[in-house]
Amino acid sequence: MGIIQILDDQLSNMIAAGEVVERPASVVKELVENAIDARSKRIEVHIEEGGLGLIKVIDDGCGMAPEDCEISFERHATSKIKRPRDLFQISTLGFRGEALPSIAAVSRLELKSCTTIGEPGTKVVIEGGHKKWIETIAHSQGTEIAVRDLFFNTPARLKYLKSIQTELGHISDYMNRLAFSYPEISFLLASDGKTILKTYGDGQLLHVLSSVYGMAIAKEMIPVQAENLDFQLHGFLGNPQITRANRSYISILVNGRYVKNHAMVAAILRGYHTLLPINRYPIAVLSLKMEPSLLDVNVHPAKLEVRFSKEQELLAFVEEQICKVLGKQRLIPEPIRQSNPASSTQTKINFGGSHKSHWQPPSPQPTKEYSAWFMDQAESKERVAEPKVTSFPISPAESSIELREEEAEEIMASEVNQALLDTDHLEPSSVPEFYPLAQFHGTYILAQSEEGLYMIDQHAAQERIWYEYFMGKLAEEEIEMQDLLVPLPIELSIQEMRQVQEKIHLLQQVGLVMEPFGQQSFIVRSHPRWFVKGEEEAILQEMIDMVIRGEKRIDTVKLREKAAITMSCKAAIKANRYLNHLEMEALLNKLRETTSPYTCPHGRPIIIHFSKYEIEKMFKRVM
Repeated sequence: MGIIQILDDQLSNMIAAGEVVERPASVVKELVENAIDARSKRIEVHIEEGGLGLIKVIDDGCGMAPEDCEISFERHATSKIKRPRDLFQISTLGFRGEALPSIAAVSRLELKSCTTIGEPGTKVVIEGGHKKWIETIAHSQGTEIAVRDLFFNTPARLKYLKSIQTELGHISDYMNRLAFSYPEISFLLASDGKTILKTYGDGQLLHVLSSVYGMAIAKEMIPVQAENLDFQLHGFLGNPQITRANRSYISILVNGRYVKNHAMVAAILRGYHTLLPINRYPIAVLSLKMEPSLLDVNVHPAKLEVRFSKEQELLAFVEEQICKVLGKQRLIPEPIRQSNPASSTQTKINFGGSHKSHWQPPSPQPTKEYSAWFMDQAESKERVAEPKVTSFPISPAESSIELREEEAEEIMASEVNQALLDTDHLEPSSVPEFYPLAQFHGTYILAQSEEGLYMIDQHAAQERIWYEYFMGKLAEEEIEMQDLLVPLPIELSIQEMRQVQEKIHLLQQVGLVMEPFGQQSFIVRSHPRWFVKGEEEAILQEMIDMVIRGEKRIDTVKLREKAAITMSCKAAIKANRYLNHLEMEALLNKLRETTSPYTCPHGRPIIIHFSKYEIEKMFKRVM
């Protein structure tokens, strides 16, 4: 006798529940999505004990007829799909018909529903997948589903759940993102009688942002709206000054469905580019609309992951639009107010020239190289010089690039990340003309304009200038080889050696000449000239890591950008470098010519603004 048998419906539903119902938030997701598909305008979710005690979802949608109430608990019972081709045109959130039977298999479930006001409704009670009874009741139009004692008959699942607050956090997080997707629906989330989320369904996404993140955050959100032949994009981007420590505040919505897509998150971060500090992430809510045929949502049991038919075109579109929107913003932060008075540490201010205060400590004078650079920038418009090769204020150990003097007079537009460096979309008056007043602690330039007082970080400012200059030069440079007098050894594991040998042609395409040297090492005989001196081994290792990760090409754009950041950081003037008035003026003028004068390449702010009103308020001239 054979040993293979068909599982009964009860056991099948419990197994399906293991895929669909991972935690209480999964139940909320399935039930609320059904309510949305029922064209509800008001949806309430009531939670007790983090969802383990009770999950009740109430909606005012179209409701279900008595026969539908009964058959909806059968596996694969759905009104969303009728023909195989419907799988390629899915426009609803739920469609598999697994949610209700799977939830009912691991809980005590009660359903009440009615299709029309004044008509009788239906009540269905199910415990552990077994129907207890069905009866006719009086009920308002819509559906109410109460799920009690979740996982009561599968205690092993309970062991893997976290604390009540953690489970409630997952539910709250999902409801927040769903509210972003449907600002026209009024959502209410309450836990143990306390309201956690309430939106008003007025169709204004900004009002939902205010309900979720608070009014202060909502005021700092930047709208974005764009479309092309395939995609429509709208939503809000957080001001780069407001960041978080992880990516969880980035919400991506596709055709009304919250999805997780690492490639899309990476495109959003590329759009912010150098506006974000290292290891900080923005707040963003972006909604995409596209033809259902361009989207495959049937790749994950919980439908959280999707595939795009035109993924590369979509990623490029999103990145470009974010660059354009942020490029039009004036991203100069206001000062952070402190509740406690400043410490009494003596302040050092250099007024430039001969106006130095008598208590200023002795300071090192600018080197000849820095003085020459500042004088070149200050006098370039009044001086006509013979073209000649000159070294910039970086030592040979820091960079081997030598450039013509007239090329230093303007930052070259780079083909690398052109969307970011394109100045056509920048407001011409986004940064005012500064008039330098003094220098604070040998580090910050104090300047004024008609709009108030500014503090400029001199190191960050010149870092931005050099970064854009080097990006332009490195993008122009052809693959020119630098032969090494002493070959550079690179040690790898045996597995890594095999992977690199299989794809060594990728490394050769970017100008890397290397050959095996023993069983676990390569020797590099030459590399591209744009490698930063002292950083060669790090760049080589990163190239090899790209090959080992299975990438189809070496991202030289990313590598050259890192080289530009390294060189700009080393070339820029450091803190405690005292400047005279002419040098400060030259630096500020050069900063205004950059395409993104708000942050250094590492994402730190360059300029802080004190408005005239705020200064007068601090001095109690206005109340």
